Amino acid sequence: MAWSATLLKGRPRQRQDLCWQQRQGPAAQLWLVIVDASASTRRHQSLAQAKGVLAELFDQAYRQRARLALLTASGATPQWQRHGLKASAALQPWLQALGAGGGTPLFAALEQARRWLLERGRRYPHEAQRCLVFTDGRLQRWEAQAPMPCPCVLVDIETAPVRLGRARQLAEQLQAQYQHVDQFKVIDWVGKAAR
Repeated sequence: MAWSATLLKGRPRQRQDLCWQQRQGPAAQLWLVIVDASASTRRHQSLAQAKGVLAELFDQAYRQRARLALLTASGATPQWQRHGLKASAALQPWLQALGAGGGTPLFAALEQARRWLLERGRRYPHEAQRCLVFTDGRLQRWEAQAPMPCPCVLVDIETAPVRLGRARQLAEQLQAQYQHVDQFKVIDWVGKAAR
């Protein structure tokens, strides 16, 4: 009940004299996760380390009641795994089966994600969108990239002894925060998403 508004109208004598207010919870959250699962991520356990982070991320998404969208970039074309559904235990078998191989359609995945986020933002304007990109940055050809339409973190999963550092360059183009997988803490990222 809205006590201030009720009392400003005078002493309530009937139920109709009471003013009510809507309860407002935190804004719904959407986490878009793009995973580069190309053949280069198989080397030096890069994808395995990313899968460990993803398992923790899925657990936190379930706890936060966040919606997840998953897009993998491997083979010839990117593949949507999930489109903004609530996080659940059903993600664990997909994560265990996730393997690396094929080419790196990462730029196509980023473009699809950009369009999808813009469309979803028009349909759900009160939804808080965030994006996580997991990649080693080892791409055969390079294209200039536009920034993502929401806050974005690029997690560099390159773990080779000699690192090319292309993921940092991609993060700059996307205007994304750069983090290496060794330093990335899911709980810190979730804390920022909740604010």
